[in-house]
Amino acid sequence: MSTGLVSQVKEVSQSAIATLRPWGELLEPTAISLPSNLSEATTRLAQNLTHFRSNYTLVLLTVLFLSLLYHPVSIIVFLIIFAAWLVLYFSRDQPLEVFGFTVGDRVVMVVLGVVTVLALVLTHVWLNVVVSVVIGVALVSLHAVFRGTEDLVMDDQESPYGTLLSDDHDPSGNYSIM
Repeated sequence: MSTGLVSQVKEVSQSAIATLRPWGELLEPTAISLPSNLSEATTRLAQNLTHFRSNYTLVLLTVLFLSLLYHPVSIIVFLIIFAAWLVLYFSRDQPLEVFGFTVGDRVVMVVLGVVTVLALVLTHVWLNVVVSVVIGVALVSLHAVFRGTEDLVMDDQESPYGTLLSDDHDPSGNYSIM
């Protein structure tokens, strides 16, 4: 029984690490530059949030964890919720199915985010939660805006523009009624 549990935890942790982009790619100092205009800034924000989604989520969770160092009950609640993040978000290779319905990654991320904030607010550390979420979102947003996207290799599945910019489609437009 314990051997199966250990192997399952090992498999989950390896799968979670596999969904992260390399930290060297995220923190590449030569990729940091000022966007030339607001349009480029919003494009960078969308592309980087999509490309580094797992890394940015981990940064937000780390900021939240650090804000709870002086609240042991909240840390215990946070660690339980973090385990849920590992199992339900970071370690899945296939879409999550609930009662036969497929639930997308973004929905899982939003629901887990709300559960995380609610659980920590209910442990009476709401001010720490609010401040840490604001700091985390500010850090992630600033990084996403200032990190250039020219060196990113993104497939059409993860592009915020979908297959709109793909070269594989018929130039005359293969439109179908949905």
